[in-house]
Amino acid sequence: MIQTIDWGLIEYNEAWNKQEAIFRATIQLKTDGKQTENTLIFCEHPHVYTLGKSGDEHNLLLNYIQLQAADAQFVKSNRGGDITYHGPGQIVGYPIFDLANFNLGLKQYIFLMEEAIIYTLQAYGIQSERLDGATGVWLDTGKPTCRKICAIGVRSSKFVTMHGFALNVNTNLTYFGHINPCGYVDKGVTSLEKELGRKLEMQEVKKHLIDNFNKLFVTK
Repeated sequence: MIQTIDWGLIEYNEAWNKQEAIFRATIQLKTDGKQTENTLIFCEHPHVYTLGKSGDEHNLLLNYIQLQAADAQFVKSNRGGDITYHGPGQIVGYPIFDLANFNLGLKQYIFLMEEAIIYTLQAYGIQSERLDGATGVWLDTGKPTCRKICAIGVRSSKFVTMHGFALNVNTNLTYFGHINPCGYVDKGVTSLEKELGRKLEMQEVKKHLIDNFNKLFVTK
């Protein structure tokens, strides 16, 4: 069973601290041999660029003064992956799952998270896929128009996960112009709004995500 929490608009570091508390508590329960829960957290962040632990700071194309002018923060995170942007209009999902509850390894977990995004996009008539050698969900792979619609970066310890995905729904994509998204200089970024030509109801998209996570992640 997956429980869902919605933190609404929340500053990145505050959400990170709250995640860490749930993450550590879940690991402690597991260490004590007790039953663990699986929690899918939704939120949005004020403008922030986050860098994964193996990322390159040079992929941020702004200096400190320019960051302030853009009303954005820069945070070094302990998730995997390179640099990405979070902001209003983007659904950020933080699954804090005990993968033992699903009999999954980390690669299978990331595959199923991508699958949940792919199914959600299908509900809006958008065909998406994976890109070889990269995490996340993409459109038009193998073409010059290849573009990312969802970034993924996770952390795990004792097969408990945190961090997760960032799905561009009504996101202001101009903020991606200040970075090399996920370290790529030759790939574009898109959103549901851009692909469909209209804004979407965030709660409706979240409902699709919840349904697809529950469909794909079946507890053992």
